[in-house]
Parts: sequence; structure tokens; C-alpha cells
Amino acid sequence: MPPNTTASSGQQPGKSGRKKGRRARLLVIVLVLAIIGGVGYGSYWSIDTVRASFPQTKGSIKLDGLSGQVDVQRDDYGIPQIYASTDEDLFMAQGYVQAQDRFYEMDVRRHMTAGRLSEMFGKGQIANDAFLRTMGWDRVAQKEYDTKLSAETKKYLQAYAKGVNAYLRGKDGKDISLEYAALGFSNEYKPEEWTPVDSISWLKAMAWDLRGNMQDEIDRALMTSRLGPKQIADLYPEYPYNRNKAIIREGGYDEFAGTWSQGAQGTQGAQGTQSAGSSAQSGAGTGGGGIPAGTAGTAGTAGTAGTSSALQSQLSGLYRVLEDVPEAVGVNGNGIGSNSWVVSGDHTISGKPLLANDPHLSASLPSVWYQMGLHCKAISQKCQYNVSGYTFAGMPGVIIGHNEDIAWGMTNSGVDVTDLYLEKLTGNGYEYDGKVRSFESREETIAVAGGGSKKIVVRTTNNGPLLSDRDDELLKVGKKATVNTAAPDRGDGYAIALRWTALDPGTSMDAVFAINKAKNWAGFRKAAALFDVPSQNLVYADREDNIGYQLPGRIPIRGEGDGSLPAPGWDSKYRWTGYIKQDELPYEYNPDRGYIVTANQAVVDKDKYPYTLTTDWGYGTRSQRLADLIDSKIKGGGKISTEDMRQMQLDNSSEVARLLVPKLLKIDVEDKSVRETQKLLEGWDYTQDADSAAAAYFNAVWRNILKLAFGNKLPKELRVKGQCLTVDPVDTTGPADEDQKVRECGERDADQAQPDGGDRWFETVRRIIDDEDNDWWSAPGTRTEEPATTRDELFERAMDDARWELTAKLGKDIDTWNWGRLHRLFLKNQTLGTDGPGFLQYMLNRGPWNLGGGEATVNATGWNAAGGYGVVWVPSMRMVVNLGDLDKSKWINLTGASGHAYSAHYTDQTDKWAKGELLTWPFSQKAVDANTSDTLLLKP
Repeated sequence: MPPNTTASSGQQPGKSGRKKGRRARLLVIVLVLAIIGGVGYGSYWSIDTVRASFPQTKGSIKLDGLSGQVDVQRDDYGIPQIYASTDEDLFMAQGYVQAQDRFYEMDVRRHMTAGRLSEMFGKGQIANDAFLRTMGWDRVAQKEYDTKLSAETKKYLQAYAKGVNAYLRGKDGKDISLEYAALGFSNEYKPEEWTPVDSISWLKAMAWDLRGNMQDEIDRALMTSRLGPKQIADLYPEYPYNRNKAIIREGGYDEFAGTWSQGAQGTQGAQGTQSAGSSAQSGAGTGGGGIPAGTAGTAGTAGTAGTSSALQSQLSGLYRVLEDVPEAVGVNGNGIGSNSWVVSGDHTISGKPLLANDPHLSASLPSVWYQMGLHCKAISQKCQYNVSGYTFAGMPGVIIGHNEDIAWGMTNSGVDVTDLYLEKLTGNGYEYDGKVRSFESREETIAVAGGGSKKIVVRTTNNGPLLSDRDDELLKVGKKATVNTAAPDRGDGYAIALRWTALDPGTSMDAVFAINKAKNWAGFRKAAALFDVPSQNLVYADREDNIGYQLPGRIPIRGEGDGSLPAPGWDSKYRWTGYIKQDELPYEYNPDRGYIVTANQAVVDKDKYPYTLTTDWGYGTRSQRLADLIDSKIKGGGKISTEDMRQMQLDNSSEVARLLVPKLLKIDVEDKSVRETQKLLEGWDYTQDADSAAAAYFNAVWRNILKLAFGNKLPKELRVKGQCLTVDPVDTTGPADEDQKVRECGERDADQAQPDGGDRWFETVRRIIDDEDNDWWSAPGTRTEEPATTRDELFERAMDDARWELTAKLGKDIDTWNWGRLHRLFLKNQTLGTDGPGFLQYMLNRGPWNLGGGEATVNATGWNAAGGYGVVWVPSMRMVVNLGDLDKSKWINLTGASGHAYSAHYTDQTDKWAKGELLTWPFSQKAVDANTSDTLLLKP
């Protein structure tokens, strides 16, 4: 029951068939609960268990370890503002308060990061634990704590852990949360004390979810089994720099000075390295690095039968392993991302900057974010913080937010900081430059609730841990596989190793505290230099009317190859040769245009930077839409307000609909019923509101275009089963021919797959849209339909299929159709509410909410076209910071402050979030006092 996974029954999104080994144990839980109810103890369960875990929010509590009184003021939504007189008291109180609301969530996270989920949830988690132990996040976190972090940071981590443990002291599981009470019936699990390393490990989990292009690296290599270099290049088009602008427009790399500078113009290929983005096509099998000549993915050999069995088989197995690894902060799928932008005071009503941020993550309950203010009663050397924003329960400090001088936001940069290496094994070692090296090996013991334990051996090469050791099939395949001309002396077989920046100790925890107390641009950049993993786009604004952008992170420089394909681990030419220096990383400060937009697009134009940051940027659909909205607002001297920023966050415009609908309307459709739905698109403004029938029909057409054009042409390893009939049974009351089409739609979805529909697929279709006879537009016939050989024939088929698909889902009367009925959000408790029996799911889960928005839209309520229309990721929070008056800033969370299922603050923000509303965000003492409902005094 790892975090942030969802069931796939009905239209609810997520991965299906996972962790079946847990279900028998969960059935025991529900039977016990049923027995309790049957013998008259229902009132005991309700009062003694549910309410006993609610936090105390009024009165006073004595805590050993505090040096002075700490005030915890909560508003009507349970959001805490903490006031203390020393840094240690402040962070101790943060630990105590977060544990009050979210300890179960914190406990699950630390077991996930340490590879110890089996201790809580039984043998169904052994495979996940083994994989996570192989990466060794907690071991790296321990090294960071021991060798990298400042004494000040360690002091804060210790204070935070002290606060968590003060909350735990003397409590049984049922006193902490409902989930522990349920677990207690089956395995007697008891929470243990919190440690500083538990907090640091969470940064590794966050970095894993934000690691860059590893999935694309695997996908491209697997595509070579069926597709040639040009076809793969079609599916990974180059970034459209001329249409969708990069984040940085006015800075550049000075090749003579060897630094990034404001306003300088760099040259492509400086220092003999590859330029950023230049290898998008070459990485797709046309000479862009990876396995050398004679192996998968190289110039002239990609897709050649018999040359890539080791790589193909190993990566296919790695797919199986990765599928079940739990997401930490909830990133999944291509096209997912975040929005953050900042507008200078020249273009705002207040004359001071406005900064907006809404990270897009998979929906979880509770939300991954926890809102909080951390305030020193008086700023001094012993108490340095006055900061408010979004935190992670389990980690001290504020991740995104503002202090009294600056504000900052984050989006995932997508920079490539992972590489997969195919390793040649020989005896008890591996080959490197013609010599055999010994593995670094260690034994790990995985404890299992309700059973014994399992021992695993983790083997590591100079390129990193062997991920392929975690799958028995991979081990067998590795021994039998060949790579022909690249490595004819294959020895004992092959394995896959992971090189990743986060597996080396770093200083990101130092960065959190440094950013929290930064006072200006110089201090912010100095703090950002410590933020080595994960690499994020950082946007900045301050009360002196400065705005800026900084790309931080430990970003590798490669020898051969560009990271777009797995590399040969036995050849030192493909090693990492170092990292990009801090003063060479791109930044922008007070650009002339007066705003900066980051939405996962390219950081910098390919002719302005000498290093390869990644070959797999997001394609800039959202970022360019935001830039266009800002430009339209400030044109002619217009000014932007906080409300304007909020409205931009809710923009539902579909850019792919703007491209396709005019062509769909020109098709002369023969079927009368399909003509009826085609008319829904006439006059549509391409806005995907929840009540829009046109949006529902268009998105169904888009999904079927993808399926027909690409789905049956992809290798089987990349195919994800579709879900044409996921909610309603086929209505067999209509005419026989209609019923046949509905049934056929379901049959076709059952054995066919399709792309996920992210903005890469928008760009792929855009590139071929005017080539009406392109081979991608071909599709085989069915019992009732002729084969498609041209674009319009395929589009007509897609409109026909969409009509009958929505008939199955929404009924035959198109007047009742709307996008929200298809595009629903279910909030699921991250563990027992995911795969557990109905009784617990009913207690722990909430929803659905019918939403507008969509994929690659600013209001990114994403859906995965491979699995239906249900919402799979969302703007996990929204904020707008007003640097003119911080008390006029606004914020909202996806759920609520509490992780307790029957707390008033479990999902009390969700209705407002779904409507696009924002809450008041008080910061000054006066504003906080005015919004305070409950006050708790923590006393020494």
C-alpha cells in the first residue's frame, strides 16, 4: 500500500492488479471490523478510535525540550501558524504539529524511502522494498547527515525529530490514527521514533519522482524492436523553439568567460560539447549516443533484428519492476508538470511583483502538501525565520512560499540526471575497459509483517546499483542474452545499473533552510546553489520589485552519448566526466519583458548553451499559453491583479483542439448519429469546462485518434490496456447495429493500446497534420469499418469510435453529455484506501468531483489516454503571492490540513479547489490573529 496509487475500477484512474498479496490480509481487517460492529462495539470504534486520534488544538501542553512557550494558532481550515522564540523551538513545534495531523502519512513515507513497507503491510510489498533497498535512499541520507550537512541544519533536524517524538510519547496506534487501529488487528504494528535521517530520506523520494527522462530512455530503446530511426524520431520531435519560447530569452552563455551572464549571447557547441536539445532526434536511434555500433539504438542499427536482445529483454523486465514502485510526491506519466510564473511590478496593479505556482502531481489523500507558517516572535541571531507556505509533513522548513522579503516557486526542470547502463557480467564481477572489477555487495534483510524475513544481496558497479537484480526473470534473461558485435564475449550475461545524482550525498536540506531566510536575489542564488537534487526551475520575486529565475542542481556532463538511450557500462568513454558548475547554470534576472514563465518547457534555446541538459523537454504548450495570456493582459499598458493570476491558473483552453477541430469539421461524415456529435464542435471555443459536451466529445475523438494512429504500431512492451467500457454496461436496448458498434469499441480497447496523450503527442500530431497520406494515418479495418489509409479516413473512424464509446459511458442522448461526467477526480487514502476492501475505502476515501481542464492545459487536471478519462494528476495546490501586500496573497490545497479521515479538515478545501477558489493567506501577526480560531500553547 505505497503512497499515491489508485485503483482502476470504474473510471477511477491508476494502476490495476497491484499488490494482490495484500488483499487477503486486508480482508481479515474488514472481517474483524464487521465482527466488532456485529457484537455491539460500533460506538467504541467511532468514539474511542476515530476521535481519540484528533489533535488537541486548544489549551496547553507541556513538552520536554522546549526552551520557551510556543504559540500554535490555527484558522478555520486548521492551518497552523507557529510562533516561537528560538529556531530549535520553532522546528520542534513544527514536528509536533505535523505529527498531530499527519503522522501516519509520515510513517508510511519513511517506510517507503527506507524500503520497509513490508513491516507495515506484509509480503505484498517485498518486491518494492527490495527495489528501494537496492537504491539505498536511507543509506545515502545517513551519509548526508554524517558528512555533508551543516551543523545548523543538523540542529534543526534534531529539533524537528524531538517534536515528532514528543507527540508519539505514550500513545498507542489507535491514539495516532484510524489506519493504525485497522493495521493493529492484523499485524500488531507499532510506530517507532522519528529520526533526522527519516526527514532527509524524503528528499530522495522526491528526487526519484522528479528524476527526468529515465522512462523516455527506456521507451526509446524498446521502440527499436519494432520501429526504425525515422519512426522513433517522429515520436520524439525536436522542441519547437520558434513557436514555444524557452524559459530564458535574454541571458546567454559566454564561452570566453566560461560563465552564464545576463544578456550575453552564447554559441552552439562551445567547448566541444553537445548543445542542449540538439540530440532529440539523434537520441531517437539516429546516432545520439547510448549503446555503440552493433547494439540497440545506434545509427543504422536501431530496430535491426537480433542486435539488441540483451537490452530489449532487460528493459522489458525493468518495466515490470518500475510499474509497482510507489510514487512519493506523486509524479506519473508523460506530460505531467507544473506551472509557475512571476510578473514584475511594472505590469501589476500594486506596482510590486506577483508570483503564482501550482505543481501538478497525482492526486492523493491527504495532499502531499501541508500549509504552515513558521514565525519567530522577534527576528534575532537565535531566531531567524519568518516564513509561510507549503511544507512536506515529515520534513522541517518550507518548500514553496514566501518570507517577509522574497517569494519563490518551483516547477520540475526535467533536466536529465539519470542514466541506465548495460553492464557485462563476468564471474563475480563486471567488465570495465577490458578488465574485470569486483562488485560492491551488501546483504539486506527485509522484515515482513505477519511472517518471516527475506534476505537480498545488493550489487553495485562503478555506474551504480544493479536494478536488474530485483527481478528473477531479468537475471535469467541477462545470462542468456547476446549483444552481438558490440560485445561478442558476453561472459556470464548482462545487467542494468542506474547512475543517478541523488545516490551521492548532497546538501539539498541545507538549501531548504537557506532559501527560507534569504533576503534578496544574491542570498537566494547562494541558497539555490545548495539545492543539488532534484533540479528544479526556481522562480523568484522580492518586495524591492525584482524578479528572477535560477536553474539549480547537480547536472552531469557526459563523455560520449547524451543520455537519451542506455549506455554501455563497460566502456569508460560513456562515463560522467563531471558536473556543470554553478556559475555556468542558466539564470535570468529582471528581464526587459517584465515576466518569467516556467511550465516544464526548455530552459534555454539550443544555440545559447553548450551543455546537454536533457533531450526530453516538455514541449511548451502550457508555458506558451501562459505567456500569451500575460502578453494579452499587459498589451497597451494593462495591469495584472491577483485575481488575474488566479484566472490564468484556471485556463481550460485546449491547444490540440484548436489545431484539430477545424479539420474534423471539414470531414463529410456518413453516419447520421456521428454527424450529430460532430455538430457539437461547431462554434466551440476550445474551452474544456466541466459542463461542456463538446469537450467530452473532442477528448474522446483525440483519444481514438491516438489509438488508431499509433497504438497498434507500438511495441507490445509499451502497450497499456485501454478502458473503453469502464463504468456502464453496454446498453442493449438500442438498434442492433448500434449495440454492435458499442460492443466492438469495448472489444477493440481490450486488445489494443495507445499513447498517454501528453504534449509530446500533441507535437507529434502537429508535425504530420498536413501530410494527409503519412504512414501513421493508416489503421486496419474491423468487421464494420474499412481500413483507414489517409488522415481524414482515420479521423472519421476516430469520430465514429468516439461516438459509440461515449454512448456506452454517458448514454445515447448527447444532450446529457458533459466533460465532467467523464473527467472525475477520486481522492483515495494513500494506503488502506487504495486496494483495501470496500468498508475501509468507504471510511477513508472521498469523491468524486466532476472537473474541467485537461491534459497539457494550464488547468492541468491530467488524464491518461491509455486508460480512460479519469483525473490522474492535478494542480496539487495553487498559490498567488502578492509582494505589494503579503496579507493579500492567496492559497489553496487539494485536500485539507488533516490526515484524519473524520476530521473537519480532511477535505475541507477540496470543494473550493475544484471551483478554482483561493483562500486568504494571512502572514502578518495582525492578519493571523484576525483569522485565528484555535490557539494551542506548547510550554516547557
